[in-house]
Amino acid sequence: MAKDFWKPGNMLYPLPAVMVSCKKKDEKPNIITVAWCATVCSDPAMISISVRKERHSYEIIKQSKEFVVNLVNEQLTFATDYCGVKSGKDIDKFNKLSLTPCKMKNVKAPGIEQSPVNIECKVEKIIELGSHTMFIGRVVGVHVDKKYLNSKGTLMLNKANLMCYSHGEYYTLGKRIGTFGYSVKKKK
Repeated sequence: MAKDFWKPGNMLYPLPAVMVSCKKKDEKPNIITVAWCATVCSDPAMISISVRKERHSYEIIKQSKEFVVNLVNEQLTFATDYCGVKSGKDIDKFNKLSLTPCKMKNVKAPGIEQSPVNIECKVEKIIELGSHTMFIGRVVGVHVDKKYLNSKGTLMLNKANLMCYSHGEYYTLGKRIGTFGYSVKKKK
């Protein structure tokens, strides 16, 4: 098999594209789109987001020490792209995009009502890395749209039509091709 060799770069795709909402005291909330978002730890639950210092949300998150990760679906793709290319310095993104801020339980930053899942985070650690700064947030609460729960209360997130980002393009997630542990499951 022949392969091209490329210079070092981030080629870990696809990624979850998420809208991160944040708020400074006595100011309007802001939304930033982040594709550099990942699970860091499961116990305690922690998420990382990486933000460029030049972004308006960088100072908001650094000062407030909290943020909300809002998962996005196909219906939020336009808003997700818009929040990634327009600055909150100039535009009230909630208002411009007709997004509804919703009150969170443990942080002052609002969630986005239209998002299927809102993950409340408090910053535990800030790591300056170069082009981006990584904010590691402890998950302090999760809000789930009830329409994605089955009759037993199980989250059916696959029904949310989540969206991902791959090398400059947005995609919905495809069909299920397996489940965790299926490769070692005993056959009946």
